Amino acid sequence: MADRHALRSAQTGRKALKHQVVIVGGGAAGIAVASSLLKRRRDLDIAIIEPKDQHYYQPGWTMVGGGVFDFDFTVRSEQSCIPKRAKWIRKTATAFEPENNAVIVDGGEQIGYDYLIAAPGLKLNFAAIPGLQETLGENGVTSNYQPGMATYTWKLVQGLDSGKAIFTQPPLPFKCPGAPQKAMYLAADYWRRKQRLDKIKVSFCTAAPAMFGVAAFVPALLDYVKAYGVDANFGSTLIAVDGRAKKATFREKGADGAEREVVREFDMLHVCPPQIAADVVRNSPLADAAGFIDVDQETLRHKKFANVFGLGDACNAPNSKTAAAARKQAPIVAENLLSVIGGGAPEFIYDGYASCPLTVARGKIVFAEFGFGGKLLPTFPAWLNENTKATWFGWMMKAEILPWVYWELMLAGHEWLAKPRKREAKAA
Repeated sequence: MADRHALRSAQTGRKALKHQVVIVGGGAAGIAVASSLLKRRRDLDIAIIEPKDQHYYQPGWTMVGGGVFDFDFTVRSEQSCIPKRAKWIRKTATAFEPENNAVIVDGGEQIGYDYLIAAPGLKLNFAAIPGLQETLGENGVTSNYQPGMATYTWKLVQGLDSGKAIFTQPPLPFKCPGAPQKAMYLAADYWRRKQRLDKIKVSFCTAAPAMFGVAAFVPALLDYVKAYGVDANFGSTLIAVDGRAKKATFREKGADGAEREVVREFDMLHVCPPQIAADVVRNSPLADAAGFIDVDQETLRHKKFANVFGLGDACNAPNSKTAAAARKQAPIVAENLLSVIGGGAPEFIYDGYASCPLTVARGKIVFAEFGFGGKLLPTFPAWLNENTKATWFGWMMKAEILPWVYWELMLAGHEWLAKPRKREAKAA
């Protein structure tokens, strides 16, 4: 197939490749949309550009940090996830050239396309916080966001008998808006079960003005904040870490509105790092002023380049950045791209759906589902699950059902509860 689409690169003189559809990113969004496309059109010539050999079920890392899952449960080979009819280009995309319908990969090779789907995900920006990278993974400093480090989180949780534990949350955007506090709840629940909680001061330092961005879910969360005796600090942003001294510095606003720096000591520090779009996106014509892929929030088609679509965490659509969002976006992009290939216009729309199962205790989850503007979008009827409350049903979904949905359905193009919806015709 590659030879059939081979062409000569004028810049390098090397043989370049061209595919009908090129997908940049082999994470949740990239694999899901490839499978959704091939489910609809088995004859499509699709290539996926992805350098990593391992594929991660990132929603499971909070559970690893809480001692519920083993890390190995969240890892499979990338090869096993790539759809059989797609070509895997095991390289890193280094530049987008949408004016030339091409992606440049490491080594300078050019990959041409008729249509591009950009799903490269986010970059963890630990370097933005002075001192953090140097101490990450030691001195009691951890992050469930870093691949493999949730096991260190669980080690710290188990080993802390008394002292001070701080959990941080940066300004948006970052992956899964509930993950920083989920790590805190699972730790506090463990300490309570081990009768240590009264000897541990738990602090939550968040840049946000509230526990969660959708008000309907906040009362249930505050019940657990109170039950665990959490010291919640709003408008508090981590700006520096001294691992050896076990001190963290935060920028906060006082009652008078003036900014100040506050230094807090810790025995355990769980950090959600600032997150940005990858360099390949930020330095490209695909990016908006903030560095994210500039798409129409409903059709997920690029606002400038008509043969380009985007989905997943790297896009600027104002949805929460979760795997559940990518699960809903994938069939929408698939349908809209096929419509464009056929000479039509995108007809299917994304409503901003995201899901954030807020793990407030072992056995209890607030199964938050919402869309653009914080509109509640519950999948299940209230008699089965009241999604603004902490429920056992939510826990079963997170612990037992969703991992299977991810590996066996979403990545394979089986769109469980993700049927795309067309734009409603306006009344005359």
